[in-house]
Amino acid sequence: MDETAERDVAALEAEAPPALDDPAAGPASEVASPSGADSGPGESQGEAPEAVVLRVMHFESVLYDLADPSPYVHLQEAESPFRYLAIPVATVDAIAVHAAHIQVTGRRPTTHELLAGALARARVDVIAARIVRYESGVFFAELDLMTPHGREVLDCRASDALALALRQSVPAPILCAEEVLQAYYT
Repeated sequence: MDETAERDVAALEAEAPPALDDPAAGPASEVASPSGADSGPGESQGEAPEAVVLRVMHFESVLYDLADPSPYVHLQEAESPFRYLAIPVATVDAIAVHAAHIQVTGRRPTTHELLAGALARARVDVIAARIVRYESGVFFAELDLMTPHGREVLDCRASDALALALRQSVPAPILCAEEVLQAYYT
């Protein structure tokens, strides 16, 4: 491998989040957010941001109870205490998440299929879908991407993050901030 390629590989490895099976990262369901990714307001450039504890979640189902105004995407924590989240989404988003989960593609690409295909062609990997905030019944999410030029974190709706994570050839991990789980259960 030439010297430039070795530098590129070293740079990508330095920017990548810890592997989920890395013993140094803690238990499989607890992943510290990469430094700098979740810098909040009031944090100066010199201070190290406080690590955000993220829990690995599994996609369970999309349910639509006719008594409720919208469908829910159900996620469950991968390890004990096996807490769950029921994320309300629009009907069209519920269909998109479910189709992504069962790997169904239409005759013409949907928005999520198109974006997943465009990301793949541009050699952009979805590293993770992260649910990072819960306020007034609304879930806020981020897509963690690795591009040929480095790591990017994009703010997005939880339903979009889930649909894109599940649309990958190897589904990207779904992570949820511990503070979101605590806020959901209080």
